[in-house]
Amino acid sequence: MTMERDDLRRLHYINALFAHVTGQDLFLANQIKSAISFSLSELEAQTAADPGLATTYNEAFNAAAATLLAKLHSQLPRHGFFHWDASRTIQSGTQLFARAEVMNGLKQLAPFRNSTLLITNLRPAVLPPERRETPKRRREYEDLLVFLRELTAARSASDSDLTLLFL
Repeated sequence: MTMERDDLRRLHYINALFAHVTGQDLFLANQIKSAISFSLSELEAQTAADPGLATTYNEAFNAAAATLLAKLHSQLPRHGFFHWDASRTIQSGTQLFARAEVMNGLKQLAPFRNSTLLITNLRPAVLPPERRETPKRRREYEDLLVFLRELTAARSASDSDLTLLFL
């Protein structure tokens, strides 16, 4: 059975997000992906009828996966979790506003020795799909990724185990 490109991308996305649960087992990751897809079955049917809704479905799938991950981490009393959705504001694609959001997340995660900082939709915030992807915008996106990685490393305790995920 050949999977569509988007299904394969979603499977790897789920496998990366839930690796600590699945143990990198693609069968278990596929079970989680199928459960999320089932919860979005109405939107999936609409997307099949109108391929223009693919972006909406992808956003809904990513949001459902992030919500599931947040619920999972809320059950772990000694594990901190913070999710920042960069698509919430227009300014999220700038270093100043991204820094403020990440610093807010790091403050919330500071009491935990093990924590996860999930950043979603950063690429569409910097490189909107409706705008042309220029070399300057690509460079700004890459610079922002480097900046956020360095900021997270510099502002988290050296004895903490912080996982930084960009999705």
